[in-house]
Amino acid sequence: MDDKVFRDAMSKFATGITVVTTELDGNTHGMTVNAFMSVSLDPKLVVVSIDKRTEMLKTLQQSKKYAVNILNEDQKEYSMIFAGQTKSKQDVEFERLNDLPVLKDTVVTITCNVYEEHEVGDHILFFGEVTDGKVSDKEPLLYFNRKYGEFDD
Repeated sequence: MDDKVFRDAMSKFATGITVVTTELDGNTHGMTVNAFMSVSLDPKLVVVSIDKRTEMLKTLQQSKKYAVNILNEDQKEYSMIFAGQTKSKQDVEFERLNDLPVLKDTVVTITCNVYEEHEVGDHILFFGEVTDGKVSDKEPLLYFNRKYGEFDD
């Protein structure tokens, strides 16, 4: 299967959108990630997949902790900001959870300590042991076929 067909095929899988955040040397870092899933209940583990070519890779390897912010249906702009899809500099206000910077008003926010890293192809999988979290009743921002969407009630 060639790269274009593979990308097209993967775009047909509906996902939520997350922004992974961390802090290193007093600086906040964030990146849009849709390759996220829960892994284990005991211990509580999740995983995010980070491209080896990103700055976030080195940051996560040094900080050894991260937060996963599952975006709500009104937070498309955050997805675009942290994916580098906006041309102008945007100020983002963060809250703190378990001593990590997190986005406000998300559907879910969890904090993790890096449990293990695994190199797989051109990505590194960061398994995180969940240390804290908060959940809201907001609806998630969805991504399907290279487009943002939301649930119709």
